[in-house]
Amino acid sequence: MKSLLFVLLITLCYSGYNLLIKVSMSHSGSTVISPILATVCLQISALLVSIAYLLTAVRASVSVSDLPFGAYAWAIGAGICIGIAEILYFYLFRGFEGETLIQASTAIPMVIGGTILITILVSVFLFRESLSNIQWLGVALAFAGMAILAFNSN
Repeated sequence: MKSLLFVLLITLCYSGYNLLIKVSMSHSGSTVISPILATVCLQISALLVSIAYLLTAVRASVSVSDLPFGAYAWAIGAGICIGIAEILYFYLFRGFEGETLIQASTAIPMVIGGTILITILVSVFLFRESLSNIQWLGVALAFAGMAILAFNSN
C-alpha cells in the first residue's frame, strides 16, 4: 500500500512539474536564452530540495556513503538526460516562430506516453522483464492514444 501512495505522490509531483513548465514559458520572453535560464532555475530548486532531504537523512543517522561508484555514474547519466529534456521542454512550451503553440493537453501526454513506451520496450528487451498479455494490451492502447493525439493536434 505504501508503494501505491508513493506512486500517487510522484505522479502528482510530475504533473506539477509538467504543468508548471508550461506556465513558466507562458510568462517568459521570446529570447533564445529564456528557456535555459528557466531550466537553471528548475535545477537549482531541485538541488535545494535534494540537499534539504539529504540533510534530514543525515540527521536521522542514515548512511549516505553506501552507494557504489556505478550508482553515481548512472545517476549522473540520468541527470544529463533530464537536463537536456528540461531545456527542450521549456523550448517546446515557449513555442517556435512561425508555428502554432503546442498545447499542454497534447504535448504532455505524448511526452509521458512516449517515455512509458520507450521504458517498457527497453525494460522488456534489455532488462529481460516480462509483461502479461493484458499489460501488452495496455502498451498497445497507450500507443494508440498517442497516435490519436499526434494526428489530431491542431
